[in-house]
Amino acid sequence: MEDAKLTRRGSLAGMAGLLLGLAGWEAADSEGAGPAGVASGAVSCVLTPEQTEGPYYIAGEKYRRNITDGRPGVPLFLRLRVVDASTCKPIAGAAVDIWHADAIGVYSGFGAGAKSRTFMRGIQKTDANGLARFRTVYPGWYQGRTVHIHVKVHVAGNVVHTGQLYFSDSLTDKVFRRKPYSRRARRTTRNANDFVFAQGGRRSLLSVHKSGTAYVGAITMGVSR
Repeated sequence: MEDAKLTRRGSLAGMAGLLLGLAGWEAADSEGAGPAGVASGAVSCVLTPEQTEGPYYIAGEKYRRNITDGRPGVPLFLRLRVVDASTCKPIAGAAVDIWHADAIGVYSGFGAGAKSRTFMRGIQKTDANGLARFRTVYPGWYQGRTVHIHVKVHVAGNVVHTGQLYFSDSLTDKVFRRKPYSRRARRTTRNANDFVFAQGGRRSLLSVHKSGTAYVGAITMGVSR
């Protein structure tokens, strides 16, 4: 089921990305399998703020956990939990759709050299605990935006949440001292001066901890269905 399509989309390029084999990835991937591992953030019944979809959404990505397609970057595991904001109960079977820029700030599907690519895009269904898990890399920056990950949540075929997930600036500064991020100019937009983050972004900050060579980011998203 991991690679089944939500709707039709071109074949996945770069199958090597499914077998990254980086030290520490498997250990990190095994963490947080149940509710206790989802976060330092305990379950939240607060409705997660809606934010703009942005210009780079492509419908119909594949169901897959590993969305890297072999692109370089600091390994990042995501633990995204979906709960009903009115009852606090986990929602099983929700389709969690994420997309973000790669380490050098490029979105797949757009621009020269990336138009036919699918890196940093994918969908996972939540388990009985409302948890969807992804393997990716820490996002890079692009002009005018702080570092972020886009997310959509589908329940029973309906979109119940569109938002963005964020990182603390102190963590991003630390990650960006490493390659390939350090090869670029210093970013100009941080959380404090990002126009989208200003619209409730503080409530969508990921809780992140280090695990070997990787980072693990978690959040609980309260949605209304």
